[in-house]
Amino acid sequence: MTDTEYDLKAHYDKQEYMVPMRDGIHLCTAVYTPKDSTSEYPFLFLRTPYSIKHYGEEYPEFSKMAPSFEFVKQGYIFVFQDIRGTYKSEGKFVVQRPIRNDKFDTFAIDESTDNFDTIDWLLDNISGHNGKVGQWGISYSGWTTVMGMIDPHPALAASSPQASPSDMFIGDDWHHNGAFRLMYTFSWMASTAQDRSVTTTKAVQAFDYGTPWGYEFFLNAGRTDQLNEKYFDGKISSWSDFVEHPDYDDFWQRQVALRHLENITHPILNVAAWFDSEDFYGPLSIFQTIERTTPDNQSSIVIGPWSHGGWASTDGASLGDIKFGSKTSLFYQDNFVFPFFEYHLKGKGNWNPAKATAFETGNNVWRNFDQWPPKDLEMKNLFFHKNGLLSFDIPDENSKIEFDDYIDNPNNPVPFSTSIVNKAGDIWMVEDQRLASIRPDVLTFQSNILEQDITIAGPILASLFVSASGTDADYFVKLIDVLPTSNDGPETVESNEIDATQVEMAGYQMLLGVEVMRAKYRNSMSHPEPLIPGKITPITFNIWDKLHTFKRGHRIMVQVHSSWFPAYDRNPHRFMNIYQAEGPDYLTCKHKIFRSSEFPSHIKLPVLGAASSTR
Repeated sequence: MTDTEYDLKAHYDKQEYMVPMRDGIHLCTAVYTPKDSTSEYPFLFLRTPYSIKHYGEEYPEFSKMAPSFEFVKQGYIFVFQDIRGTYKSEGKFVVQRPIRNDKFDTFAIDESTDNFDTIDWLLDNISGHNGKVGQWGISYSGWTTVMGMIDPHPALAASSPQASPSDMFIGDDWHHNGAFRLMYTFSWMASTAQDRSVTTTKAVQAFDYGTPWGYEFFLNAGRTDQLNEKYFDGKISSWSDFVEHPDYDDFWQRQVALRHLENITHPILNVAAWFDSEDFYGPLSIFQTIERTTPDNQSSIVIGPWSHGGWASTDGASLGDIKFGSKTSLFYQDNFVFPFFEYHLKGKGNWNPAKATAFETGNNVWRNFDQWPPKDLEMKNLFFHKNGLLSFDIPDENSKIEFDDYIDNPNNPVPFSTSIVNKAGDIWMVEDQRLASIRPDVLTFQSNILEQDITIAGPILASLFVSASGTDADYFVKLIDVLPTSNDGPETVESNEIDATQVEMAGYQMLLGVEVMRAKYRNSMSHPEPLIPGKITPITFNIWDKLHTFKRGHRIMVQVHSSWFPAYDRNPHRFMNIYQAEGPDYLTCKHKIFRSSEFPSHIKLPVLGAASSTR
């Protein structure tokens, strides 16, 4: 039987329940039980703020039931739940509700207790189960999975948090190093976080931007702290959290999942994506925290060449213009997520993965590692030089203080994408950067043609020496793989298999990695400090991890700039609460990036040794 011929109603019975929590609130829960009662089945549990969608007698498409079609064919008891305060569930929705302060308070609640109470109810009220529960989810549902791993129910036998955020100020959805992700946060809050007065099955009506171009909309939108009242009649109470907590205070720190990941001893399958614009920091930090706090854990991680959730929504053969040579999502589904749950929930098959399995872009192969980052890395500095050169050679020791400069105008910020969109989407994380490279407010440094392959594996560090004419600034650093052109020589082009059908990719500047640092947080996210105008200041930050091969004949490029709008809000170049910035506050700023022997701006690449992995 093929997946297109599968009749879900013919194989599963559906029931809906209002499951009681310890504080008396009831959560809407849909349960799909196999009609075949000759076997006992484990539960596969997902909790979501995005609606279980199919209420009453309606059934979902089978492809929405599980991480892959194999689960549906082989038989599980599928459980879906609207989390507290969303859709048909009672209670109040709190975005990223923190773990309760008093774990001994009988009636204190959080997502961990709601998870526990639901599993307890399922075991007592649903027949035909084998006593084991697996939980999984992507994005916010990945985060609720992580919450369920904290003080877990004894029946919880396996968890797969996928693209879960872990810290919304440092590196996930709302902020990166304190810089506010305006476009995404506005869209998410508009669709998910509006306050409600009654339970409902209906989604919030899509917001009308009045223009297809988000750049135009947000440039004219006004003060960030007033957007809730201006566009949503004050119905997004969570919006005030940003304005009232502009720094990394207790409000943000209490939400950090990493603080509670100790003694996670049941099996965990973490899933992350190299080109996830929302939550790459999250799954990587969750995996590494469990590795550190519980050395004898049963945790592993898979990292693929996907966008946010792409392993479940696409076949993973490509992203935008970039092709990966195979259907990477199907490889993951067949070799990881299905055997993981089959083994731990049913005792079937084998499960003995590498600690980390990651897809190497550039060479387009899967590689296994016994730790992440891998062993045998050589950290190599790639320095900025005059005339836009990028080189492993340190600048001349006898050079004077040298720099390149640019002027950032907040009223004409660098666009994050060439696409005319009002939602960020996915493609911008691999998008061609050639148009950015010719802007006067973007500094571009490029290596000579590579004479041999260079493979990087692990965290990339940016180390800048800057000065600015203002008292605050943002610094974006992009790592880019530049594909060869015919001008690079026929041997180079031939070696990289660029033919007439691929000629549009010649010279393509593939965005590989990017991160930002809001300068006032350079020393502390909790205690911001102004820049001193004109003073040379070191700024160092992580561009996070990659596994990528820059092929012989390619070039390595780095771009530096101070706006990337409206993916991130504009920095007014004034030391202030930026959420309250308005017209006169936005000042042009002259930036200098130094590249001398005394102030050698560079990026640090984790170059991989050949013996540190298997293919």
